[in-house]
Amino acid sequence: MQFNLDSIVSWAKRRWFVYPGSAIYWGLANSWDLWPYGVLLRKNIADAWWKTFVQERTDIVWLDAAILMNPKTWVASWHVGWFSDPLIDCKKCKARHRADKIIEEKIFKDNIAPADLNDKLWVENIIPDSWTYEQQRKFFDEYNIKCPNCGWQDWTDIRKFNLMFKTFQWIVEDETAAVYLRPETAQWIFVNFKNVIDTMRVRVPFGIAQIGKAFRNEITPGNFLFRVREFEQMEIEYFVHPSKDEEAFEQWKKDAWNFRTETIWIKAENIRLRDHEADELSHYSKWTTDIEYKFPWSWWELCAAWARRTDFDLKQHMQHSGIDLSYIDPKTGEKYVPYVIEPSFGLTRAILTVMFDCYDEEELTTKNWEKETRVVARFHKNIAPIKFAVLPLIEKDEKMLECARWIFNELKKQYSCEFDTGWNIGKRYRRQDEIGTPYCITVDHQTLEDGTVTIRDRDTMEQTRVKIADIKL
Repeated sequence: MQFNLDSIVSWAKRRWFVYPGSAIYWGLANSWDLWPYGVLLRKNIADAWWKTFVQERTDIVWLDAAILMNPKTWVASWHVGWFSDPLIDCKKCKARHRADKIIEEKIFKDNIAPADLNDKLWVENIIPDSWTYEQQRKFFDEYNIKCPNCGWQDWTDIRKFNLMFKTFQWIVEDETAAVYLRPETAQWIFVNFKNVIDTMRVRVPFGIAQIGKAFRNEITPGNFLFRVREFEQMEIEYFVHPSKDEEAFEQWKKDAWNFRTETIWIKAENIRLRDHEADELSHYSKWTTDIEYKFPWSWWELCAAWARRTDFDLKQHMQHSGIDLSYIDPKTGEKYVPYVIEPSFGLTRAILTVMFDCYDEEELTTKNWEKETRVVARFHKNIAPIKFAVLPLIEKDEKMLECARWIFNELKKQYSCEFDTGWNIGKRYRRQDEIGTPYCITVDHQTLEDGTVTIRDRDTMEQTRVKIADIKL
């Protein structure tokens, strides 16, 4: 069972995962802060990605590039002038909306058939992002779309809205001092391609990876962490011979799918692959496949998971910088501009996805035959924020407390752990269930006698007795 967004947001705030940013100043347009357990969840997902795609491979190197860059970068990459979304305004309440997303939600909610859209709008697919602005605007009229904010139906025409945040360096705020917050992390990799070739002794095929912040001035941020103006990406650009890009593309599709389903354990039934339509492809892409997640409101893009970017980016930067970014094969002497495979991973959306995937509520019957709801976050132990919670059964028993503290201090050398006292043991179990701790270790009188503890499994609630020395994840 999948729960609604309100349940996820309430739990995330209550249990210190995510909280509204600038809360004491009444917040800031869908700005969210990661709190202690959210920070640990983010770190564990990022670490799992790093281990899988960098540490365990020999063909990936890494960098951590600056957020600000020479603005010519964004001219070369076509972001200046082209990186935009369709903006539509409600004439009554003046609320601004992203037209294609309103259309997507309507299609999903009403299960509108492609044939119906073709008859009314002359469109070839149900992907509004690939339609003309005229077709999108006509959809609003044909399907009587009302403003989500005020319920009125009186819309402006659709127009382009540039997504890049502009700021200024130096003292004078004029166009000569304009720079941009990066809208993606990929361009840093292309610009550093030659430096990496020259210094890291890498040979094609190879990849460059980085984790970093990106910024987009979204028209309508919303749906919790799904669409925010500040987010994190886990980016890889994999450089191959032009004749090998299809083969590499298919392999990266398998690797990226397996990471999501076998490493961070997103349920396979909740994700799907969707190939871009020909008229939907980005200007740089030869082929793109999105990975989409079944959110309660719609199937929406988890990330543009795999793209065959060809040699567009390197050639653009060669043209605009005047620097030759060709590669010379040391064995054959062949000189060429590599093609690029981009397996992209959205870290912020990955956090949201595993929260949806792992959140659960189950009805239990107490000893008094009363009904009780247990909230449990079923994170895989690889990414759970806290791995073990150590619980002394009786807080006032000094020997028991000392033994529990010793176990905690030993375990925290290797795992993220929590020392949980106060309240009765049942309430402490419930608290750990809510933050997704796989195992609770209870220290009791028997521990002092024979050196064993009770380990409780979060998912089954079964308790087993083990020796302290045998505790492991």
